[in-house]
Amino acid sequence: MVNGTVQQWIYSLVTFSIIFGTEALFVNITYVLSGVAKGAVCLDGSPPAYHHDKGFGTGVNSWLIQMEGGGWCNNVTTCLSRKNTRLGSSKQMVENLAFSGILSNKPQFNPDFYNWNRVKVGYCDGSSFTGDVQEVNPITKLHFRGARVFLAVMEELLAKGMKNAENAILSGCSAGGLTSILHCDSFKALLPMGAKVKCFSDAGYFIDVKDISGAPHIEEYFRDVVSLHGSAKNLPPVCTSRLKPDLIKNILAPDVADPYGVWLNCKLDILKCSSRQLQIMHGYRLLFLRALNALGPSSSRGYFINSCYAHCQTEVQETWYRADSPKLANKTIAKALGDWFYDKNPFQKIDCPYPCDKTCHNRVFDPNVHTFNIDI
Repeated sequence: MVNGTVQQWIYSLVTFSIIFGTEALFVNITYVLSGVAKGAVCLDGSPPAYHHDKGFGTGVNSWLIQMEGGGWCNNVTTCLSRKNTRLGSSKQMVENLAFSGILSNKPQFNPDFYNWNRVKVGYCDGSSFTGDVQEVNPITKLHFRGARVFLAVMEELLAKGMKNAENAILSGCSAGGLTSILHCDSFKALLPMGAKVKCFSDAGYFIDVKDISGAPHIEEYFRDVVSLHGSAKNLPPVCTSRLKPDLIKNILAPDVADPYGVWLNCKLDILKCSSRQLQIMHGYRLLFLRALNALGPSSSRGYFINSCYAHCQTEVQETWYRADSPKLANKTIAKALGDWFYDKNPFQKIDCPYPCDKTCHNRVFDPNVHTFNIDI
């Protein structure tokens, strides 16, 4: 765990690295001050915040809302550890955020969405924007108000022109990807009847399986998340009517299931995985595909499932849209997503197992940077 100042520096450094070699677009932060009176606040009680680059030309009435990711907190201790970071306080968010990939304003970097209104919503509640507990403990002073934050931000964007949206996308990465799934219906309900609205999740579709130790630890972990944040009432009824509310995510090799660190090097760099570990990961892939298949056929559903060892690929230029970006059926993620949104061509492609895809940008993770409650 790193403190807020160091983490902010690391986050800024990573952001600069992502956009190195492209024309940088830096977008100023906007604080939703009106949300405070409604109790729509971050973990520390600060107002919600977002970064918005206005649409232009034919995209002036099109909106892409990107929900930030960053894990979850399941108890007072883990929430306190986030409280003084950008994942718990808008006071710690960067004032000028670099937009790249799906957030770029350049057609050569983002051909289908470059001139839309592009919004990055800061994630500072630890519950994928589902929590809503009225009481605030006077000692910890933690606020569990993620659902209110989501609504307050959307209400402000509606007032800024989203009420006239002709096209709209709710998207996100990791915990933000889960947000886009959980809030898809409510997001669509806020927009004009005739608007074209779709939602997509980047690395945010999580299945319910046991971890490598055979224990349901993550199920218990997310039962705590739902209980702590009061999330159950804000989860989609179509899900909670047939599933327990806490079954919203699962992870293959959390630290608790690997007390001796056997999986540590593998998790940091896939080239350091043993043949047995790769076999287990391939088994997890099959479980994932089985869960996807259980959803049943749908001509409107799109998916781009590659076998690259990377977490989130839409906000990084090299994996979103570049000459050497990952491809399936000879299409980049950007091209596949654009064709799917505009109904040009339905895209439902699944990659062959690792390591057969030679277009991948497999990531090597920094062992000194511990991101909050995220694991494979």
